[in-house]
Amino acid sequence: MRNTIKDEKVSAKLSPADKKKIEDAIDQAISWLDGNQLAEADEFDDKMKALEGICNPIIAKMYQGAGPDAGVPMDDDGGPSAGASGAGPKIEEVD
Repeated sequence: MRNTIKDEKVSAKLSPADKKKIEDAIDQAISWLDGNQLAEADEFDDKMKALEGICNPIIAKMYQGAGPDAGVPMDDDGGPSAGASGAGPKIEEVD
């Protein structure tokens, strides 16, 4: 996530407040990781989900407002290609 917001293309599309919010969340998560290296896997997962809960809506809002030239590959139908969504493979029903 830190590398994503440091990317020029992404950074230019984020408001300074959103960028600061993501950076603060990342710093807080890294600080927690440094102090809790012996934590259980569930605790790491919880921290990861909390960080994603802060970052994902901001990144989604950025891509939503960026229009069709946001760098998301499009398929023939004009929608995002299956590989760009990150939601997994596109499943089509077969009779």
